[in-house]
Amino acid sequence: MFLKRLNGEIRNNMVKNGSSCLLIILLLTAVINAADAEPSAGIFNVRDYGAVGDGVTVDTKAVQAAIDACAGTGGGKVCFNKGRFLCGTIHVKSNVTLYIEAGAVLLGSKNLKDYPVTIPAYRSYTDHYTDKSLIYAEKAENIAIMGRGTIDGQGASFEGPYKVRPYLIRIIECNNVMVKDLTIRNSAMWVQHYLACDNVVIEAITVDSVVNGNNDGIDIDSCRKVRISNCNIISLDDAIVLKSTSDRPCRDVAISNCVLKSRCNALKLGTESNGGFQNIAINNCTVYDTRLCGIALELVDGGLFDLVNVSNIVMENVGCAIFVRLGNRARPFTNVTVDPKNPCSSNFKTGIEAKIPGIGLMRNIIISNIQATGVGSTGCSVTGLSGFDVENVTLSNMRIAFKGGGAAKLVNREIPENAKNYPEYNMFGPLPAYGFYCRHLKNIKFHNVELEFEKADLRPALVFDDVKDLDIFSFDAEADSSAKALIWLKNVTGAFIHGCTVPSNIETVVLFEPDESKNVKVTNNHTASIQ
Repeated sequence: MFLKRLNGEIRNNMVKNGSSCLLIILLLTAVINAADAEPSAGIFNVRDYGAVGDGVTVDTKAVQAAIDACAGTGGGKVCFNKGRFLCGTIHVKSNVTLYIEAGAVLLGSKNLKDYPVTIPAYRSYTDHYTDKSLIYAEKAENIAIMGRGTIDGQGASFEGPYKVRPYLIRIIECNNVMVKDLTIRNSAMWVQHYLACDNVVIEAITVDSVVNGNNDGIDIDSCRKVRISNCNIISLDDAIVLKSTSDRPCRDVAISNCVLKSRCNALKLGTESNGGFQNIAINNCTVYDTRLCGIALELVDGGLFDLVNVSNIVMENVGCAIFVRLGNRARPFTNVTVDPKNPCSSNFKTGIEAKIPGIGLMRNIIISNIQATGVGSTGCSVTGLSGFDVENVTLSNMRIAFKGGGAAKLVNREIPENAKNYPEYNMFGPLPAYGFYCRHLKNIKFHNVELEFEKADLRPALVFDDVKDLDIFSFDAEADSSAKALIWLKNVTGAFIHGCTVPSNIETVVLFEPDESKNVKVTNNHTASIQ
């Protein structure tokens, strides 16, 4: 303050005494600006540690030296300014932020030798998937990867089984993790894997990774307290997927405001589910041009699936809108021998000490406020297993337009249990319903649901088999005049169908097997006029 006051006095004197004070003013201004500037302490530029940034020189050692120096002083920011920094594996440590500025690229090396094998202390089924990554952190806290720059893994350069394709980002048993604003491209394998972490924030990132197989956009695995928001993801494999490849549940996760495109599934819980999924909220997302499913909820390796809400999702051009599956692949996450070329397969051998998981428990699922167009002709499904029902499912406020074209012969086909099969929306083949096929359920509600098709479809809109406590209200679905029924009930106990709109061109509204179904009430429905 004294310097500023003095500078003001000299400026006043300058008016009286002329330009002789100009030099003094300039010197004082420089001193004041320096005093007001942000101190450089805690900022570590990788170029100061020998990084070249020309995209040719391998800068791994220089970058790691900057990280180590930053961590050694208690933490700070490791900066990448304009340039292309070619690296192999770098290890992020506690209290370190990797800051990749606009115009800077962290470039993954094309040489597998630059990715030394790193085996984490934490055991999970992902031991079979990878032991290499570009950015790695384990048992660290308060770490971040941020900036308007780019991480490019050059993943097309790696061919072969899983372990010869490095992940881009792998964070294990860390607390307080932030990934923000980056563009992440071209991973050879999973783009990001967060395993057994707490307090993770992923915000406003762009992922574009379609150059190799198994390019999941974001994998949240056995983590707690996770927030993902405002992301734009294009991936060859699942876009955002929650897993529990250990016996630690994936829980307390919120996903919102994301735009997703995938050659597989857009929003997925599973396939790995040993620890289960609890307290998950997904909302306000757009899904487009996705080959498999928009929303896939799966529990096939034991675990508890409980309290999951999915709402406000818009989809266009997807293979399936909604797929919910309780299965029994029953794959342990340790002491398992698998095919290294395909460790995701359902074929595996267990060791003597392997703990075979039992059939999991799947309950308390709400899927609401869904609009979808251009949905494939297979149909959606919600299925448990005989003797193991999926419980407490509500599907509400939906408008779904299917491609249709299903033949009458599909209505009576036997649907296999496929209990141990890898779960995918087309695992049963074309379903008996063009809309939803539901089996082995307890307490399921369809409220304010509208279904239609582009091509004539001779299947019912809804088929229920081995269902207890069914409530259908304000249901409005298109039907072909040759369809067997609008709704077909098989072995249903306790159904209330009311307040629905029935197409006038169909003879049978509800078809149910009187010897198998009981306590069915159909009332207060009305006929819609066909224009």
